[in-house]
Amino acid sequence: MTVRIAALRRPLGTSSKRSRAWQHGDLLYRLILLMAGIGVIGLMLGIGWELWTSSELSRTAFGFNFLFSAAWDPAITDMFGAFPYILGTLVTSAIAVVIAVPISLGTAIFLAELAPHWIAGPVGTLVELLAAVPSVIYGLWALFVLVPVVIKPLGLELSSSLGFIPFFAGPVYGPSRLAAGVILAIMILPTITAISRDVLRVIPGGQREASLALGATRWETLWKVMLPYGRSGILGGIVLGLGRALGETIAVTMVIGNNLDLSPSLLHPGYTMASIIANEFTEATFPLYTSALIEIGLVLFVFTLIINVGAQALVWRVRGARGTV
Repeated sequence: MTVRIAALRRPLGTSSKRSRAWQHGDLLYRLILLMAGIGVIGLMLGIGWELWTSSELSRTAFGFNFLFSAAWDPAITDMFGAFPYILGTLVTSAIAVVIAVPISLGTAIFLAELAPHWIAGPVGTLVELLAAVPSVIYGLWALFVLVPVVIKPLGLELSSSLGFIPFFAGPVYGPSRLAAGVILAIMILPTITAISRDVLRVIPGGQREASLALGATRWETLWKVMLPYGRSGILGGIVLGLGRALGETIAVTMVIGNNLDLSPSLLHPGYTMASIIANEFTEATFPLYTSALIEIGLVLFVFTLIINVGAQALVWRVRGARGTV
């Protein structure tokens, strides 16, 4: 009798556990998250596959030489190469990161550690709102204000004083790689600032108190305790900003000059991978031309993927080594 009762109760217990799991939503929540994760991976693979198949004509015609060739002549020779656009993308993104990271970290430290609440709240909100401004607005502002008021006078000064350095050789046009890098720095600054501020705010207060109790100054606490403790999160914010800089299109297209110039000078016009696609995709009149532009998109996709995966691996390594945020 006892065995029979136990046998009868076992399915009932299992059934009740399942009903409780569904009732509280745990199982449904996990299924939704799993489907969302699979959907994101599937979307990424689908985009990569579409770019790969649509660029087959260009890959077959030019092979790996496409990455290192500077030829781009759709009108006469039907020769295409991505090197100038890869170079322009890397240069403008590097300028953006070099300018934006110190300013973003300084702003984040001020908002998280130094500013009184009545300043930190409104200023933090304004910084976050900058990330919501459409890129075309940034481009228009840069075209009519930043380039004539800041970039061109700065370029003339750099060319006259440091023109012997290839990076600052003239002539100065206004629209240039430098202008594109500066506007990208302004556009990625809110992202890096907001993430770095949030990282600093979630660092345990005991870290600050212990450092100050040992006699460290506020600057030493920030530089030697807070930033190292939160550097994995800060690095993640920098990578997100770099990802936007690599793929930004409209604002860069409006101020970079859109000229096939292989000069190392930052004061000369140039191109990026995103800007050449935006400028010429509607003008591609034959399949090989379209395929070459799609292959540039494939290269940009792979670049972004490699940078994000590498940065994520670095973040995991730093977080595992130091136990940081």
